[in-house]
Amino acid sequence: MPDRVLAAMAKPMPNMYQGEIVEISDRIMETLPSIARTSGHVFMLIGNGHGAWQMAITNTLSRGDKVLALESGRFAVAWGEMAAVSGVELEVLAGSDRARVDVAALQARLAADSDHEIKAVLVAQTDTATSVLNDIEAIRRAIDADGHPALYMVDCIASLCCDRFEMDAWGVDVAVAGSQKGLMVPPGLSFVWANDKAIAAYVTSDLHVGYLDWEQRLNAEMHYQIFAGTPPISHLYALAEALTMIDEEGGIEAVWARHQVLADAVRAAVDTWAKPGFIEANVTDPAARSNAVTTVLTGSLDADELARVCDQQAGLTLGLGIGAFGGRAFRIGHMGHLNPPMVLGTLGTIEAGLTALDVPLGGSGAAAGAEVIAAALTP
Repeated sequence: MPDRVLAAMAKPMPNMYQGEIVEISDRIMETLPSIARTSGHVFMLIGNGHGAWQMAITNTLSRGDKVLALESGRFAVAWGEMAAVSGVELEVLAGSDRARVDVAALQARLAADSDHEIKAVLVAQTDTATSVLNDIEAIRRAIDADGHPALYMVDCIASLCCDRFEMDAWGVDVAVAGSQKGLMVPPGLSFVWANDKAIAAYVTSDLHVGYLDWEQRLNAEMHYQIFAGTPPISHLYALAEALTMIDEEGGIEAVWARHQVLADAVRAAVDTWAKPGFIEANVTDPAARSNAVTTVLTGSLDADELARVCDQQAGLTLGLGIGAFGGRAFRIGHMGHLNPPMVLGTLGTIEAGLTALDVPLGGSGAAAGAEVIAAALTP
């Protein structure tokens, strides 16, 4: 989290009904659609990404509806499981935790759904556990191939502001994200972007939940009602500062470009370290690797032991493997407030930890990462 963002959170509490906080909120609400590249509406709630999942479900679906969750790791399926708890039927299109969603399999499944029982397709652009980056545009084409009317919902919680995302151009109906990753704000806010098709689905949906209900937020008579109550004032100050920083950097395109270079440096390091049975990238297809996070398989090495050495002896926190990856993978997050010293320091520390544990390496990943960044520097 940038110091500027954290400092903004320390401002004293203002009048929540008028003045500065209203102006800041209005500016944020006007800016957030451009971050997702949409002309649609944005809803903001106090909660994490799971709260955004729930808001998307309860405002567009009804009891007994079927959703199709596209597996490429853990999180699209978890979103579908949340829908199932709410009374929606869940079907999972099985996939690999090392590869993108199989678009041909999706198209075949939707073509077989002649009665259009599937009301929504759920997918994560980047799965945080696996670091798989899905082809959101190709999935839209598969949905459209036979004119299937299902809502297309995309989880951008890990990927927003890191990987290119074009909500309108790619035909996404609902997108969800959180504040704590690419947006550089501490956890506590989440967002749902909805186009006209999704807003229209609200009218017939029957899962509406008071706090999450879109109607009161869309038709707010007073400013604070767009938050269904007291605004998250400290987080709004922080988010306004983060959006200013994105603008100062040159806008979302410049932010994407920075993430591309730094993610390429991480991937070059992992591929250079790689040795069969020890270190390798979870995602083998370069096009399916996310600019937000890299999951690294550790073979016979206990990934938790590497994390312990890096943390307790070198001051570096590694992301641990989630779910089935526990103990056999670590993750490098390269998202949000990130620059070359952070990345090269991380790579150098991991390499030192691997060396201390006598892990055979294919070469110096830190040097390979430095070469990628050097190529991007302007002399």
